Amino acid sequence: MNRKVKPIDNVFLLLAFGVMALLFYSTSMGYEEQNVQPLLHRWLEGEPLKWLFERVEFMYAGSEVSIGAQGYTSFIDFFIRKGAHFLSYFLLGLFWFLGLKNRVAHPWLTFLIALMLSIGYASFDELRQSFNPNRTALMEDVMLDSAGALVGTTVALLFKPKSRRRKKLRFRT
Repeated sequence: MNRKVKPIDNVFLLLAFGVMALLFYSTSMGYEEQNVQPLLHRWLEGEPLKWLFERVEFMYAGSEVSIGAQGYTSFIDFFIRKGAHFLSYFLLGLFWFLGLKNRVAHPWLTFLIALMLSIGYASFDELRQSFNPNRTALMEDVMLDSAGALVGTTVALLFKPKSRRRKKLRFRT
């Protein structure tokens, strides 16, 4: 391995562990403790864009997701929760990759390790939720988390920062 481990690499690993700690904490709480529907009901009292969302309906984990089946506030809450899943694991995959890239010889191996660590944690977290009576473990959530991790690690793999060398300015006289 030709790369030198930099202090920022350690920061990214700490951020990955921080995301994992936040996920552990948030999934340890029951649904009632995380319920934002009363707040959403106040903020979205006029049901903005309901006409647009009324046409959206699909199945997720054996249940219909639609305004007709759930109501407007629960429908919006669903997308906030699932967006948080995706974003959390996007960041986890990204931070794992950035923290490991100078420690692992090949970028594709770094990609694979970061992705597997993220998916492994998503699986562990859902399994752990199955033992909490106030939580539901869903394979669909593991797949959503894995998609977030895949996008995060892919972004990290494809992103190449510009060289920090300063270009000399040349002036014509």
